[in-house]
Amino acid sequence: MEQVTENLIRDLQHHQPAACQWLLKTYGPAVYRMIQRIVVCREDAEEVYQDVFVKALRGIEGFNRSQSSFATWLKSIAYHESLNFVRGKRPGIISMDDGCWGIDEMGEPEDALQNEQTIRQLEKALDRLPPHEQAVVSMFYYDNMSLADIAFVTGSNTSTVGSQLSRIRKKLYRMIKKAEV
Repeated sequence: MEQVTENLIRDLQHHQPAACQWLLKTYGPAVYRMIQRIVVCREDAEEVYQDVFVKALRGIEGFNRSQSSFATWLKSIAYHESLNFVRGKRPGIISMDDGCWGIDEMGEPEDALQNEQTIRQLEKALDRLPPHEQAVVSMFYYDNMSLADIAFVTGSNTSTVGSQLSRIRKKLYRMIKKAEV
């Protein structure tokens, strides 16, 4: 894949249409999923998606393989464009489906109901987080990104991201416990 990526980058620098199509086909779905978790409205997410790839194509000369992988570089652009859009419009919301948090339904109806309630409480708590915190949670738990990749995307260092995740988890726990009272 690395050789393909190097060839892709060279072709993108030379404005090859086939390279642009391959870029969208290969990286587009992951980039769009990241955007959509921050920018909820489909039409707005599509607008940001286009902006991300225009910015990436214009800035391809600035890509530095020693700083990050190409996918991480694209996600960094998507992250910043999404946050800038949300800051200009309205607070963002992460829409998580039931399976992404690893909560398995139990065989008993009471357990399934409890899991469903827990998921709803978690989603409500996530909705109340600032967009930046929503994005960090999404990248770590949903995209399975490493702390180092999240640090690159957010412009932080790895220990800061680890601390942020710890604080966010505690904040979510407090929000859920407060809602149960």
